[in-house]
Amino acid sequence: MLEADVAIVGAGAAGLSLAHRLACPAPGTRRLSVLLVDAPPGPLRPPRRTWCFWERGRGRYDAALTAAWRHLRVHTPDGRMIEDDIAPLRYKMIRSDDFEDLIGHDLARSEEVQRLQATVETVEGITEGAHVHTRAVDGRPLTVRARWVFDSRPLGSLPAARTTLLQHFHGWFVHCDRPVFDPGTVELMDFRTPQPPRGLSFGYVLPTGGRQALVEYTEFSPEVLSRQGYEAALRHYTEDVLGLTGLEVVGTETGVIPMTDAPFARQTAPSVFRIGAAGGATRPSTGYTFAAVQRQTRAVASALAAGRRPLPPPAHSARSRAMDAVMLRALDSGRVDGADFFARLFTQVPMERLLRFLDGRTRLHEDLSVGIRTPVLPMLRSAAELPYLPRRPFPGP
Repeated sequence: MLEADVAIVGAGAAGLSLAHRLACPAPGTRRLSVLLVDAPPGPLRPPRRTWCFWERGRGRYDAALTAAWRHLRVHTPDGRMIEDDIAPLRYKMIRSDDFEDLIGHDLARSEEVQRLQATVETVEGITEGAHVHTRAVDGRPLTVRARWVFDSRPLGSLPAARTTLLQHFHGWFVHCDRPVFDPGTVELMDFRTPQPPRGLSFGYVLPTGGRQALVEYTEFSPEVLSRQGYEAALRHYTEDVLGLTGLEVVGTETGVIPMTDAPFARQTAPSVFRIGAAGGATRPSTGYTFAAVQRQTRAVASALAAGRRPLPPPAHSARSRAMDAVMLRALDSGRVDGADFFARLFTQVPMERLLRFLDGRTRLHEDLSVGIRTPVLPMLRSAAELPYLPRRPFPGP
């Protein structure tokens, strides 16, 4: 049996972020032994992915960034262009491979954090701690005993919810034979795409140079598309909307992010906690997760260093979750046109303030100023019916 003060299950964004914060304790703070349990190569490993987020100035992981931007652009369904400087914020892009390399380099030098490749089978709460039952790479059973366990593995199924939509996307990493991209500006939401019967769709362009970019097609809707459907949507967006030719696709990424008003349990036993998307870090209205993971893991690391009970705080405020529940219901019911809804917000609210709103960083009066720029009557009707809607399991994508 292996023993540690802290066991972290899963080495995705949340698991690696927490391990990194515990790897280098501040002078004079409590030193803890940490075991990071990572799945062996195979289907249980998180897929390669790209995370985007915004923050002020320099950040903890800037050394791993692919790119960062100060200018964002939105195209409304009728073709109107809205562009703004989001200073003092910067919109940042980080690829999971680069993030893992940066964290791995620091963990390798840490005396506090050890890594274990094993498949986690169950996590069992015991008196004053927990057992993590694993199977080692060679097939033998191996148990880890820890005072605190933080589980970042994806949930097998979503909790019951009143409304659940899927943010699903397919992207191409492209290289062009001539400079066609503006490397200083992100195309955050381009609504000049055909809109689905329920939800919304948009194009998304992250330029990493004049000739290179990640171009994605994204939908918020109840069901995912076929691979052929995504490819056709991307061809339409790149060729018919953006007018691009001579593209070479050098890589792809695909993802599905639940957008749900379901409550996520942050604790499953007295010493076992969930972090990351499994602990509710994904913002229901946008699908952004990375920034909330950093807030969550920072709070946990601070509590552990101070000897306090390290229950992860809610990733998003009660007010933010309530507003998101209303928006999801209005969108899913068809009371609001999704593309017009977001285009209207970006047209009437400065982007820097809107990004702070989407990150739950605005004050009440700022939230109200955003709220009055939404379709008020459909939103009020959706809010009024929410208390009477049953929570149902989501069948899955």
